[in-house]
Amino acid sequence: MADGSMTMVLRSRAVCGLALAGAALALAGCSYMPSWLSSSSKPKPAELGPIEAKLAVRQIWTARVGQIGFPLQVHVDGASAIVASEDGTVTALDTRNGQELWRASVGAKIAAGVGSDGKVSAVLTRTNEVVALAQGQVLWRQKLPAQGYTVPLVAGERVFVVAADRSIAAFDGRSGRRLWSQQRPGEPLVLSQPGVLIAVGDTLVTGFAGRLTGLNPGNGTVRWEAPIATPRGTNDVERLVELVANVSRSGDVVCARAFQAAVGCVNTLRGQVLWSKTANGATGVSGDGTLLFGTESNGTVVAWRQADGEKAWTSERLQYRSLTAPLLLGRAVVIGDSTGTVHLLSREDGSPLNRLVADGSAIAAAPVSAGDTLVLVTDKGTVYGFRPN
Repeated sequence: MADGSMTMVLRSRAVCGLALAGAALALAGCSYMPSWLSSSSKPKPAELGPIEAKLAVRQIWTARVGQIGFPLQVHVDGASAIVASEDGTVTALDTRNGQELWRASVGAKIAAGVGSDGKVSAVLTRTNEVVALAQGQVLWRQKLPAQGYTVPLVAGERVFVVAADRSIAAFDGRSGRRLWSQQRPGEPLVLSQPGVLIAVGDTLVTGFAGRLTGLNPGNGTVRWEAPIATPRGTNDVERLVELVANVSRSGDVVCARAFQAAVGCVNTLRGQVLWSKTANGATGVSGDGTLLFGTESNGTVVAWRQADGEKAWTSERLQYRSLTAPLLLGRAVVIGDSTGTVHLLSREDGSPLNRLVADGSAIAAAPVSAGDTLVLVTDKGTVYGFRPN
């Protein structure tokens, strides 16, 4: 890592940790977690009770990859899902039947992944490298100035990477040649879970501290900044405000969560904040342009009206169950928890529609959909394909 700047990194989910980006040092700790997560007497997860299935769902396949152990994001492209496991293996699966399309090893443990455009896939390793693959073969690897936790964006035949020292860089997708790099200022702390990095039209949209920021993808210069949350507090930990994946995009409007601070929506054409509301969660959001859904740190599920940010409903049925970010899938909001249970709630009022049980380990990533298939991954590395009716 680069000498000089030191950035403390906090891990918010299964593994709590403090790390210095700018040095190779890592320290264990959970001091910034909500008190109910770090306490030995944390509240008991809500009892689920019996359920009457109002939405039929059937399991159509399972597959196995390696144990996850890091904040995975599953990439879907057409009928394929690309999954990474902690040991450095990247696997592409056919979401229609679960068959393996290709498998490759990047030769190091993975810190963030997977990004892909359907041709080139990319991950970040714990050895501070970005590694690009195509059809099961490693194309190239490049050293980064610091550890990265945000999934690389592969778009426009380029690979974009954000590192924990708040640098952002673009690489040629085929050769790995560095095209440009920009260093961004910010608070000295960053969060060690995936942040925001997406393409909206001809703008590269990312998160720096509590701001959604639009960059020129050709050179990394800033086009606009829109604050969803503003750092407050008397010390660096209290002032930590970071945007987290996943985001919800409806046309030019992108809605995102600032860790333990707020949820808000931004018009990316104008770089204008449409609204921002206080919210105390650590995972991303999902929506459809009408409603926006998220899970709070205590397990409350919230639906906001996207037009103005007012709450449409809240549900406390899943409190203290360590929930994933949600997926809006048709009339259901799909959420995984730390026991390997997946909950399908009504988008209209949060009432339960169905419940799926996996292998008993935590759901490792936000659920994703590929066509009419719901794809789930557990910490043990079991991948499931379900088909709702």
